[in-house]
Amino acid sequence: MQIERIGVGQRMSKAVCTDGMVFTCGEVATDKTKDAFGQTQEILDALDASLRQAGTHKERILSATVWLADIKDFAEMNRAWDAWVPQGHTPARATVEARLVSATAKVEIAIIALR
Repeated sequence: MQIERIGVGQRMSKAVCTDGMVFTCGEVATDKTKDAFGQTQEILDALDASLRQAGTHKERILSATVWLADIKDFAEMNRAWDAWVPQGHTPARATVEARLVSATAKVEIAIIALR
């Protein structure tokens, strides 16, 4: 079984591909001045790019994990998510409230997809 790493960094890779699957890192927005909706849009754009680099697309997402710094942002995150996720191809998803690594990050998302 071969392992391909995309966007390799000191601590983590943007994505890891193996055995026909793609595992992304937890993505957070670069512009943390945005609200939860804006941060989610930015994250989803980054995930699209990671999926493209891995040779796949969002219709092949199996699972998503969403962390919110404040569960009160659930509706705003979902507003961006619902506009992005292809209907009929919605993945299994978990959403939890958690303290994120950056005090100004509102959302973090990681996904698992098929290649």
